[in-house]
Amino acid sequence: MSESSAHSEIIFRDDVSVELIKASASDADVIWAARVSTAGEQSMDEIGEDPSRSAGLINYLARERHGSPFEHTSMTFFISAPIFVFREFMRHRIASYNEESGRYRELKPVFYIPNQERNLIQIGKTGAYEFIPGTQEQFDVTVDAMKDAYIVAYDSYKKMLDAGIAREVARAVLPVATYSSMYVTMNARALMNFLSLRTSREGSHFPSYPQREIEMVAEKMEAEFAKLMPLTYGAFEKSGRVAP
Repeated sequence: MSESSAHSEIIFRDDVSVELIKASASDADVIWAARVSTAGEQSMDEIGEDPSRSAGLINYLARERHGSPFEHTSMTFFISAPIFVFREFMRHRIASYNEESGRYRELKPVFYIPNQERNLIQIGKTGAYEFIPGTQEQFDVTVDAMKDAYIVAYDSYKKMLDAGIAREVARAVLPVATYSSMYVTMNARALMNFLSLRTSREGSHFPSYPQREIEMVAEKMEAEFAKLMPLTYGAFEKSGRVAP
């Protein structure tokens, strides 16, 4: 969803964008990397083999957490999301990142608001809490407060830019709900680690409680991963969504 505010430039979004830009990632990559331990230089000769015959090998590697063969892959995503999502994302130090810079370009007035499916109320204590839906009144208060804050912040940003203030200084008034964009490149092992921590799924050996907005990104990345490497993805699921 996108909607324009009374300030015609400002856009409010409740979604994220994830696009797979390029990939060198297949189940066959895992197979030849694993078989070098027994076949040496001849392991590459088996790259044309039907990878479905090696589902058992991939399941074994994932189950026993022999993770290095999964690292001989690469996936690059272009992501558009609020800045606060990227700050959580970059806690994962097993990827390469390049993000849009507020020092070198004027940031666009695109800001995040939750949709009505987004749970608003936190109950329980740290480590044992859950989020539940709010009332319509609470949702309206949230959205109105966010929009009001964003409009004031963007007006201040533009006022400073118009006065000749450097972009790197003016950006300080913008909230972390401002949308940014970045490229992120991960191998399959790193992506499985990310997914294990940033999605909440029944059957996970180690339950995770991610913030919903980064989970939205993770779900879109997971869908691309599942298409690229179906045997590896299946093994990830079978092993309780634990990264090898």
